[in-house]
Amino acid sequence: MRAIQISRAGGPFELVERPMPEPGPGEVRLTVQACGVCHSDEVAKTGGWGVKAYPLIPGHEVAGVIAALGPGVEGWTVGQRVGVGWFGGQCGRCEPCRKGAFMACRNPAIPGVTQDGGYAEAMVVSARALALIPDDLSAIEAAPMLCAGVTTYNALRRAGLKAGDLVAVLGIGGLGHLAIQFASRMGLRVVAVGRGRSKEALARQLGARDYIDGEADDIAARLNAMGGAQAVISTVTGAAPLNASIDGLAFDGKLMVLGVPHDPIVVPAYLLLRGRSIQGSAGGTAIESEATMAFSRLAGVTPMIETLPLERAAEAYERMMSGAARFRMVLTTGL
Repeated sequence: MRAIQISRAGGPFELVERPMPEPGPGEVRLTVQACGVCHSDEVAKTGGWGVKAYPLIPGHEVAGVIAALGPGVEGWTVGQRVGVGWFGGQCGRCEPCRKGAFMACRNPAIPGVTQDGGYAEAMVVSARALALIPDDLSAIEAAPMLCAGVTTYNALRRAGLKAGDLVAVLGIGGLGHLAIQFASRMGLRVVAVGRGRSKEALARQLGARDYIDGEADDIAARLNAMGGAQAVISTVTGAAPLNASIDGLAFDGKLMVLGVPHDPIVVPAYLLLRGRSIQGSAGGTAIESEATMAFSRLAGVTPMIETLPLERAAEAYERMMSGAARFRMVLTTGL
């Protein structure tokens, strides 16, 4: 099979021929049709947290078809359309797993990080990680939903919001453009926060009712003038707009951190005395990915995608990392 691998930390993407992998007990082999390119793929590229060995095939937004079942796999059949995200299965033994907190597993399987991922024509993964793809959702559209989609959808659900609540979305990019759509379709009043005015029209088209220019406006003051945000969904990688928004939270409001800022989050203690809180939210289990895709079809949430063939993975990665992509890059295999 064709695959894109990285042979060492910081090394280039290499197009190689690999033997077809065979699934072991409890595993399945997928024929990969599409794989999203995510900012978290930087972990595989640079040798960050979780990477155990090279060479490594990146990719954790994988959509395809079951091609083979390993021993002991039940409930799945060859030919089913499935996807796999950051969640590649839980160990089932650690304390978080025993409490049912599979995303907090201390021995997680992560495609493209702890094991080979989806920048390939085929991959092997635990059957626990499989999410059914709806019949009317293409593999290309499904791929971003398995990481970016479930991350934003889960954050909104975990924030304890109800219809009519004010929610601010920081950043209008790969995560933000989905967060705005999900929030507006949930009946929330969405305020998009961007840099400058260049994305204001797009934000409103996606479902934002209001817009704040984070460079020219006082984010907290604007939010407080609207009554305060019940939640701020932060998708940015810079800490400045995140820090500037905290005082715009309403009583008992939540700052949901999805993007990973390069700089520290600075929170004066007095800002938390009104019951405000900060919570991280990343990815989701297989069943949560299924819920995300089902809601996206029900409510008409659609990722904005650029596609490139597998062999142009390096180009896709650079477009994503530079911010040039609008807004998700997806690799296709032609299978």
